[in-house]
Amino acid sequence: MSVPPAASPALQVEGVTHRFGDRTALDAVSLTVATGEIFGLLGPNGGGKTTLFRLVATLLPVQQGTIRLFDADATTDPATVRRQLGVTFQSPSVDGKLTVVENLTHQGQLYGLSGRLLSTGIERVLAALGLTDRRRDLVDTLSGGLKRRVEIAKSLLHSPRFLLLDEPSTGLDPGARFDLWEVLTRLQREQGVTILVTTHLMEEAERCDRLAILDRGRIVASGTPAELRQSLGGDCITIHTAEPSQLAARVQEQFHVTPRVLTDSIRLEHPAALDLLRDLAAAFPQEITSISLSKPTLEDVFIERTGHRFWDAETHG
Repeated sequence: MSVPPAASPALQVEGVTHRFGDRTALDAVSLTVATGEIFGLLGPNGGGKTTLFRLVATLLPVQQGTIRLFDADATTDPATVRRQLGVTFQSPSVDGKLTVVENLTHQGQLYGLSGRLLSTGIERVLAALGLTDRRRDLVDTLSGGLKRRVEIAKSLLHSPRFLLLDEPSTGLDPGARFDLWEVLTRLQREQGVTILVTTHLMEEAERCDRLAILDRGRIVASGTPAELRQSLGGDCITIHTAEPSQLAARVQEQFHVTPRVLTDSIRLEHPAALDLLRDLAAAFPQEITSISLSKPTLEDVFIERTGHRFWDAETHG
């Protein structure tokens, strides 16, 4: 489901900078999430997405800049922000020794729900997450994917307008990951929930309406997945070689293109990539170990914007 550009903002982050001692975890980050869309924060560990998650969830104080959720300011009115938020953390928060319904009952009571209001809410989230027939099962007996659904069901009990999920697919196999995303898109489509997801998985980011790519505390690119891939302006050529820096210099001199040097390869994008690949293979047969051509991916966008691979130089942040 694509959200029209005119949709009013659900979340506005403007000029947010956050430091832990001498380390800058976020550096003047600004983004807008439209009401009703699924927005992704894509980045490697240490990129800053978890810090931004904690700021939006009001778990960390805003040091510099502003964060507003449906016009409530996270600094001056955090209680209103929290009432509109449903949060699913990366670390499990379900009690495996309790049934699904017991977990939901305790969660609802924490929000002050009781009686018919609580029972109606439980039935609503069970149905929304496809858990109705698992209501009496002990959580410890469920698969990883179903446990994750229980986590999300807990975060939806108080009918939040905005769902915040930190690495929701962590530990799930591809099938369970697919099922989880089917649930998220159904929540968006049928209940109008706005969803913000942090992820380090490219295939997960592809399912978002829009996303921001973070690296070392900065947003290096943002837009729809298609817009980001198309921004490269051509297909991608990857050349593996024993001496990447030397070959890159020779390619630049002879073909007037500027490759990016990676650990064991060089990469470049070109509108006539197939013709260029043929010419490169003919020009440097001894230097090239292997050469390949591919359509642009989000990882290619990351490399083009940062100059390094997605997993290079990871830190915690």
